Amino acid sequence: MHSAILISALLAASAAADLRLYVFDCGSLSFDDVSAFGITNDETPVRELFVPCYLIEHRGETVRRLLFDAGLPQNVAGRGDVEMEPGARMRYDRSLADQLADLGLAPDDIDYVAFSHLHFDHVGSSALFAGSTLLIQDAEYQAGFVGTPLEVYVPELYLGLADAPRQLLEGDHDVFGDGRVRLIRTPGHTPGHQALLVRLAETGPVLLSGDMYHFRESRRLRRVPTFNTDRDQTLESMDRIEALIDKEGATLWIEHDKALADTLRKAPEFYD
Repeated sequence: MHSAILISALLAASAAADLRLYVFDCGSLSFDDVSAFGITNDETPVRELFVPCYLIEHRGETVRRLLFDAGLPQNVAGRGDVEMEPGARMRYDRSLADQLADLGLAPDDIDYVAFSHLHFDHVGSSALFAGSTLLIQDAEYQAGFVGTPLEVYVPELYLGLADAPRQLLEGDHDVFGDGRVRLIRTPGHTPGHQALLVRLAETGPVLLSGDMYHFRESRRLRRVPTFNTDRDQTLESMDRIEALIDKEGATLWIEHDKALADTLRKAPEFYD
């Protein structure tokens, strides 16, 4: 009996070790004034935000892949500093497509694509993945693809997915069916914002925040950006995320936290 339990545990550990998380540098944003994010310039010295893309590789009998967030617009890559408006700039040194190629991958190798939300700095390369299955909260789909998109969206960046295969979600979603990669519904920043929980064998559970928080101070002070679609929903989602972190013993990766990003291994290295 004990031997059977041990063998089962070893097999489970071996399977869990075949989950990989890759981090890509998909650009940066810098702002002279960060007050739109709900914090004052005096409350944080941070003016530069990291823009990530993530690849989760589920290596079972077959390899299946999820791309979570798609970074800045492709046409920014390689152009140096690009002014968005006075006091706000973006930079994107190497495109996501080129970084995937470093792994021997093309967009067609991505089975699923999900975005924390449809803001421009999270869907910049989305059109490359029109052959992947889009996993999107129904509320986000309605706000971005049906009728007139919200003013905070840039639809030309993501409307290439209008005819892509899709799965409309109304809550949390188990991506690969084994509980190890879960989209977590966290509305408020946008109507269908979602975070991603990745249960890694060696690293432990990691929660990718999307834009639940932009700065460490956003989390510590529970501040809500002025451009969020629903303040009350945002605060409720913050509470839910914090409870999930406690329950899972998860590490929160604030996606835009450059100080954190500077410490992370970037693709082709990975976390498992």
